[in-house]
This record gives sequence, structure tokens and C-alpha cells, in this order.
Amino acid sequence: MAKHDLNDPPPPYSVAVHTQPPLKSYEEVVYGVGPGLRPPTQPHYIPQYPPPAIVAQVTQSHIPPRKKRSCCESNAQCYGGAGGALLVLGLLALAIWLGVRYGTRLSTAEIHHDEDDDHRSENMPLPKYDTCPNNTVQCNGIRDCQRGTDETNCVRFGANNGLQVRTSQDGRFLPVCYKGWDQSLAEQTCTQLGFRKPSVTKAMKSQGSISVTVANRSSVPIQGLVQVSSSCPDQETVFLQCVDCGRQQSTSRIIGGSVAKTGQWPWQLSLHFRGSHVCGGVLISPDFVLTAAHCFPSGNTLAVSAQYWKVYAGVVSLDNLPQPYLVKKILLNENYNSKTNDQDVALLKLTSPVLFNDEVQPVCLPLSGQQFPHGTKCWTSGFGTTVAGSGTVSKDLMEVTVDIIDTQVCNSPRVYGGAVTTNMLCAGDLEGGKDSCQGDSGGPLVCQGEDHWYLTGLTSWGAGCGEKNKPGVYTKVSSVLPWIYSNMQQERP
Repeated sequence: MAKHDLNDPPPPYSVAVHTQPPLKSYEEVVYGVGPGLRPPTQPHYIPQYPPPAIVAQVTQSHIPPRKKRSCCESNAQCYGGAGGALLVLGLLALAIWLGVRYGTRLSTAEIHHDEDDDHRSENMPLPKYDTCPNNTVQCNGIRDCQRGTDETNCVRFGANNGLQVRTSQDGRFLPVCYKGWDQSLAEQTCTQLGFRKPSVTKAMKSQGSISVTVANRSSVPIQGLVQVSSSCPDQETVFLQCVDCGRQQSTSRIIGGSVAKTGQWPWQLSLHFRGSHVCGGVLISPDFVLTAAHCFPSGNTLAVSAQYWKVYAGVVSLDNLPQPYLVKKILLNENYNSKTNDQDVALLKLTSPVLFNDEVQPVCLPLSGQQFPHGTKCWTSGFGTTVAGSGTVSKDLMEVTVDIIDTQVCNSPRVYGGAVTTNMLCAGDLEGGKDSCQGDSGGPLVCQGEDHWYLTGLTSWGAGCGEKNKPGVYTKVSSVLPWIYSNMQQERP
């Protein structure tokens, strides 16, 4: 997919250019941006919407510097503009005033977890989009906040799918002792997380000491059923996999960019807006799809309306589409920054569960603490354009291998000069040639563990296509994992 540039002026041909006559200055037909409103400034993969966008004042070799654009159908009304921005600012001011006036907590901190967060408990910032009493206690099994976000960042999976639970007694995520554990608790926990029946649960050996044990049974969340323990009997803790994931049916491939085979990337989805492919998506459970937030510009009524989107699974050719799945709800990350592309992630809830088969399977979400270091060979796939500057998506699902690039390298002056945040990661080849141009907005960057594939990134932005020192930039899935699980829990089937 074509990408915008960070530099000024940009390199030649860094955006799709069409031959239709231009409109008046800044009256481009732009998806999510109304006439008279200049697009945001950060580059990203540009979703291609039907029919091809009409671009104002663009030559074959240059684009307006430092602008982000998306497209919409030429017969669709494009909403947005200064009035919408003023309305948003007014509502934001009102929300802040209400928070101060009535003593509720509207946290502005981002949801971000790493290993250093393990020692925080009740004081961990709550999401800014929920309303919570001042005496809220997190992870005690009792819902205090209006949307329940005080109880949605309390369960995760550690190494080897070891179940970890945070309680109000101890702010750390601790393993769960296997003694007292059974299938019914496994089902209750997976259901709580937004999955359906668990795939596998069993005992696993653990060398740790402090843990949690099941103290009672009821319908409250798992964090309310356990208590801190000094050790586990027989050093056995809970292995839990809520969905069988990350398995390929086809493994033969050619490195360097090629047409993917049926069943090779069974979690790859094609998201269609009003009948045409626009973005990629990733299947993570029977009911939920991950993609990029920039595929749904908030200023456009059509873009954020679930009824206009369809999801196709098991597709390797856009000329041979199965029956689609419909979208029930579009959940955009409230911390997504359209100017910097930070936390560029969205979650789609489907109206009916996806049926798994050899061609349709979910990918595994990353495990806590899982690392894929600099130089790791991973894969990205999608229906994006295979030629820089082309406005036409590929009819065939394409794949290409890319190397993980250390963020410090990617932020160096010769690459992206500090534009890559801690919620992003880079992958590609600094010498050029292999890039996520082979992919698509919202599509997967996957890396292989011992016997599973893990979703490491979501295609987000970059400069040019396969250019030297301009690799693809992806949303770092491990950074937004608490947001993903939180929303899956709130929207669980």
C-alpha cells in the first residue's frame, strides 16, 4: 500500500496519483476530511476506497508535504471540518468540567503495560473514557467504574500460556496454582476475557514461589476468586489457551514477496467498505477482528458505521469471495493519535462467530514479556498494491518476509528521526526492496514462536515503498494488548 513521507519535500511517487482532473485547492474527495480542512500531518498507509480518489494539485512526482490522506467513494458525502473540530473540543471541555465538578476520575494516562508495571495495583491509571469513583479498587472482582474498566486489566498470559492474575491484594500479575483448578474455571475465565470455550487447560511446572490460589467459587471475575499464596503444591500452575491459534495449514513459500497459498495465513482478513476492499484485518477469536484505527476516520459518519463494512475470511483472491461476516460494532482506541499514528488499533466485533476450518484460523495474541529481537525474520501479508504509487490493490493475497528493526535504529536521523513511539515497531529491510507495501493497512505482522504464530504488529504507516532507510512501521500489539483484552471483555459474546 502506498505511504506518505515524513520529509519535506517528499521523495518522488510516495502516494497513489490518479488521472482525473483536479478539484479546487483543498477540495479533494477525502475519506474523513471535509472541504477546507487540511489533513493531519503524519504519514500512514493510505486505504484505497472505491472509486479512485480525486487528488487536488498533485503532480506525478510530488505530493503536498507532510499530509495524511484517506479516500472515500466519490458519490458519498465526506463529513468533517472546522465545525466538527469545535464540537469535539466543546464536548471534551464539558467532560472535563463534569469530572471536576462531580469528583469522578477521567484519567488521561494511556493504557500501557510492561514488566515494570507489575508492582502497581490500585494506583494504576484507569482509561480516560470511563467514569470511576474516587475510592475505586482495581482487580478485586467488584465492578466500580461505569464501564467496568477497573476489572478488565487483571488477567493475562505469560510464558508458555501460563495464566496470570492480578488481585487487589498484590499489584503484580501472579501465576495461578493448578490445585483447585478445573474445566469450569477455565471456561469461566475464557468467557470473562471475551473468548468462548477454552481450547486447552492443564498443569504446567513453575519454578516461582509467590502465586495465587483459587479460594472460592462464584460467578465473579477470576481475580475475585483467588488469594495470594506463598507457593503452589507440586510447583504446578495453570496453562490456559482460550483459543487454538497461530497454526498454518500450508507452509511452502518463496521469500521476497510472492502470492500466498490457501491456508498459509488463515488469520488474514479482507475488510470491505461498501463493496470494495479497503483494509486488511486479523482474526484473533471467533468474534473479534483487529485492524488499524486509521481505517475508520472519526469525522466521517459512513466510516464509523458498522453497517457499511463486511469481513471476508479465508480469502487468497479478491476475485473469489466467500459469504461475508457482518460487523456489529467498531471499537476505536480512544488513545489513537491521528497526527502521530500512535496506538493505531481498532477492534471489530462481528454479528456472528467465524467458523474455523483449514483456511480460516485465528492468530495468537502476544504473550506477556514475549520478545522478538532485532533481526528476527517475520512475515507480513495483505492485498495492498505491489507497485509503489499504484492506486490498485492486488487481487491476490501477497506475502513478504521482513526483519524486526530495533526502535533505536528506526528512530535515528537517517531513518524516521524520532517519529517511532514506544507503541510502534519497525520491520523491513533498511537496504530497501522488501516492505509492507506488499501488505495493507490493519494487516498482520506475524512472528513464529516454538509452534505458533504470534501477532506482533498491525500495518500502520511508513514512507515510500521499499525505499532505503524507510521500513514499514507497525502498531506494536504487545503495547495495546491491555486495551484489546479490556474491550473484548466489555463486548464479550
